[in-house]
Amino acid sequence: MTLRGNLAISTSWNAHRFNDGAKLLFEINQLGFKAIELSFNLSSSLVDSIAKESRRLGISIQSLHNYCPIPDGLTPNQALPDCYSLASLDKQERFLAVKYTKSSIDTASRLGAKAVVLHCGRVQIPDLTRQLINLYNQGFKDQADFIKLKEEMIRQRNSHAPAFFEQALNSLDELNTYAKIKGVFLGVETRFYHCEIPDIFEIGVILKKFYNSQIYYWHDTGHAQLMENLGLAKHKDFLDLYGNSLIGVHLHDILGCQDHLAPLAGKMDFALLKPYLAKDTLKVIEAHYPATAEDLIKSRDFISKIYD
Repeated sequence: MTLRGNLAISTSWNAHRFNDGAKLLFEINQLGFKAIELSFNLSSSLVDSIAKESRRLGISIQSLHNYCPIPDGLTPNQALPDCYSLASLDKQERFLAVKYTKSSIDTASRLGAKAVVLHCGRVQIPDLTRQLINLYNQGFKDQADFIKLKEEMIRQRNSHAPAFFEQALNSLDELNTYAKIKGVFLGVETRFYHCEIPDIFEIGVILKKFYNSQIYYWHDTGHAQLMENLGLAKHKDFLDLYGNSLIGVHLHDILGCQDHLAPLAGKMDFALLKPYLAKDTLKVIEAHYPATAEDLIKSRDFISKIYD
């Protein structure tokens, strides 16, 4: 099978425009994709209708993004991947986070998906990533105000992270056991916000603790490049450190600090990933609106040419 046959697209591109799985998949099918990732903003009924239509069209569901389907009682706008934090110090919130992640694992197992992409919660501190991005956008990178804010962000996270990270590990321990029973892998994803778990060092702790288990690394191109642009980590370091544990990648472009652009719409060097990608690495284009159908067809051909 060529890459074009197993290169997937995330339904995050068009799910906000449809309540009908047949119409959603018709649009994706028109782009020439034969594989998808189910995004985190899908109701149970929409997941079911997408699954039914995917079988009819011969489109495989390769992965799911937690939470999928959305947790009970929440609207798609409320059901963000951290609506319940796997790292919460609140016992009830963490219980719900684990409960609904297990629901995503159940769905992945039922639909024949290989992996569930996880956000592992957050350190409960005021997040200053957007303020740092604002300074970056104003051209102040490496100037005194930018450096001072970045150092404060690092100091604050380091002082509060251990308790939250411990709870994230506890959640992952339970989920790893459950995922093994269900025959589903878990991909711990590179994060965007500095308060989120895991950072580049915490990824290593997770992979060491759960070595030879259901838990692997999921690389996100836009998020890793953002970390480099903000001076918090080098993009290539994520790949050098954890490429051997890579199960999947989210492929999207970035311009400055604006990510989730269609590949070719920003300045991301997608060739950087090629040495780290195996034939069975899940590859998902995760472009968001306002990427157009034409943009994504160009992205599909561009990515296929690089990685095939």
